[in-house]
Amino acid sequence: MPKFNRLKDCVVTNKNVIVRVDINVPISAGKIDDDTRIKAIIPTLKYLAENKAKVVVISHFGRPEGKIEPSMSIKILVARVQELLGKIKVNFIDDCVGEKVRKAVEATNYGEVIMLENLRFYKQETKNDPEFSRELASLGNLYVNDAFSCSHRAHASITGIPLILKSAAGFLMEEELDGLTNHLESAKKPMIAVVGGAKVSTKLDLLNSLAKKAQTIVVGGGMANTFLYALGKNVGKSLCEKNLKDVALEILKNVKVVLPTDVVVAKKFEKNAECRTVLVDEVADDDMILDVGAVSSAKIAEELSRHQTLVWNGPLGAFEIEPFNIGTESFVRIAASLTESGKLISVSGGGDSISALNSVGLAEKFTYVSTAGGAFLEWLEGKDLPGVAALSVLVHN
Repeated sequence: MPKFNRLKDCVVTNKNVIVRVDINVPISAGKIDDDTRIKAIIPTLKYLAENKAKVVVISHFGRPEGKIEPSMSIKILVARVQELLGKIKVNFIDDCVGEKVRKAVEATNYGEVIMLENLRFYKQETKNDPEFSRELASLGNLYVNDAFSCSHRAHASITGIPLILKSAAGFLMEEELDGLTNHLESAKKPMIAVVGGAKVSTKLDLLNSLAKKAQTIVVGGGMANTFLYALGKNVGKSLCEKNLKDVALEILKNVKVVLPTDVVVAKKFEKNAECRTVLVDEVADDDMILDVGAVSSAKIAEELSRHQTLVWNGPLGAFEIEPFNIGTESFVRIAASLTESGKLISVSGGGDSISALNSVGLAEKFTYVSTAGGAFLEWLEGKDLPGVAALSVLVHN
């Protein structure tokens, strides 16, 4: 991992500090469903404001694809940031570049926060346009990246600004990098990886990387169906990537893979649908596999107890709809219990994993929970993250 400047080593008083954050949170009917990512950036913003910096906050929100979409305005999130920052004043300006923004930043007092409008209202952000980077950089004297979860993107606000301004990692970025390095790069063996979610195709690199690091891989969710199909099992109407049969068989050759032996099936994918638990050899043609069964959950618990480090990404079933949440929640409770008793180091990341942890109130029981999704996966895959590389002191020296 490259060496980088840390926020506490930087002079911030009477400086305009541009802070790239990730407050791309889920919203329903104009209300925030999960404010985990907003809470995570508060320590950095509070530290800067309390040390009399002018805090210029930039972020994306949703995927407006270069168009102004009122439903994706940062303005929706300002009230929650203000609530969490308490007496520190939070301002908002409905643009992120241009003369109006420069004047708004100039009018902001030191010790206050100003949140700029959604970066992705401009297509130049995702295209990593150098001129857009320069316009953003002109608003500050120091750049702080506190958006590890976006640091796998080579976007203007992630990799462009650090080429212009002195740069540092924010507290959340530090926590992510230190946490993942300490718990994964020097992980206690044996290691077990639990990988769920819908598709094998989206996690091929991850599975191949984990096959070299972990002693055991548990596969659940829709991904498990592809492996079961490869082994000749009938998966009925379940989500399954049949074209990846040979890929699944190759992975099975390279590492110990634990697959479900019993599954929860239903004819319909809906809340409180009539369901039953069957062996994987008993799945009917019109069944959908939507969760792991009790026997499989017990097997996973047994495997967890035999390992010292857990890496988890992705649910074991369709956890967002009852009763198909039972397998994932059972796994979370067991992992949290083993962690609390000092028998397991547990590391997790990704939006669905965080949602599952929060649904049972056990996120704090895990050793480390990354706020990132794609960046967390790319880190596990051993890839260099452009946003982290851009913070390197070698770049700035």
